[in-house]
Amino acid sequence: MSRPEMDPTPDIAGLDHAAAGVRTRVAAVCRALAADGLVKGTAGNVSVRVDGGIAITATGVVFAEAVDDDVVIVSDDRRLLCGALAPSSELELHFAAYADDAVGAVVHTHASAAIALSLVSDRLPCVHYQQLALGGEIEVVPFSVFGSPELAQTTGEALSSANAVILAHHGAVTTGRDLADAVAHTALLEWACDIYLRARSAGDPAELSPEQQADVVAAAAATGYGQKREA
Repeated sequence: MSRPEMDPTPDIAGLDHAAAGVRTRVAAVCRALAADGLVKGTAGNVSVRVDGGIAITATGVVFAEAVDDDVVIVSDDRRLLCGALAPSSELELHFAAYADDAVGAVVHTHASAAIALSLVSDRLPCVHYQQLALGGEIEVVPFSVFGSPELAQTTGEALSSANAVILAHHGAVTTGRDLADAVAHTALLEWACDIYLRARSAGDPAELSPEQQADVVAAAAATGYGQKREA
């Protein structure tokens, strides 16, 4: 995997105002993920789609201390448009997730429950109806070295049919329509992994059947479940 070429005159002033502001939002999300215990040190990366590319955390960023300069902007053809640091080693993993046009942001963490689950199971069964926001059952993809084409490929394939994937011996990746959505999916996935692990320690966890899942989807659509509305 080659490092993105540096634009000869990278300058945030040459990008639109929205692209400039996104660096601030990504850095804030990094600090929040660290505060919530979903990342430790430099273990993880965050990105958001911008016009013609993505804004992504640089390699080696300490999440708890992230600032605007720790976020770089990389074009779709892998040119570094803004920033002085090298982008995350998982750049291609993020671009693989963005193959789905509906994806607006990607969050990768080394959250503990997701990692623990990956050591004992090749999937996270659908044990709670809120998992349907992630796609229901979540796949655990086999281990591949970080930053490798193999990891990018298997992650992208899993995310083509879900908003989350667990990486064996590694961590988790979630997607969303925007940053807030992707972060919410990260928290939801970690919560579901924790519930499954607790249940598994006591016995064989029951799963929601396809019929039960379909009933939940129908009820949510009919009632506007989870959305604010006037009484």
